[in-house]
Amino acid sequence: QVQLVESGGGLVQDGGSLRLSCAATGRFLGIRTMGWYRQAPGKQRELVADISTGGSTNYADSVKGRFTISRDNAKNTVVLQMNSLKPEDTAVYYCSAQVVFPRAVDYWGQGTQVTVSP
Repeated sequence: QVQLVESGGGLVQDGGSLRLSCAATGRFLGIRTMGWYRQAPGKQRELVADISTGGSTNYADSVKGRFTISRDNAKNTVVLQMNSLKPEDTAVYYCSAQVVFPRAVDYWGQGTQVTVSP
């Protein structure tokens, strides 16, 4: 059974930094796109950043220049480094992965809370 195990998150002040990590465990052939989404109270889940197997990245406009996504294909991990955090970044952050069996199936982590205080 595939699981996405997240770590990191927590409470930080405006302008601070946090690092989120996610590791995919289980039996599978590989992982295509990995990414991070977030959902704030009363809002829809939105893409924060994603990264392809080859390292191509995609960021939401609101986080460009502040967040950096990276992955280790050998370890099936993805990391989101978040700098210059703002109160509007407060949300539950979810890891995502397109896991290949060989057919591709989307998986989600359990979510981790990020709170940025003014």
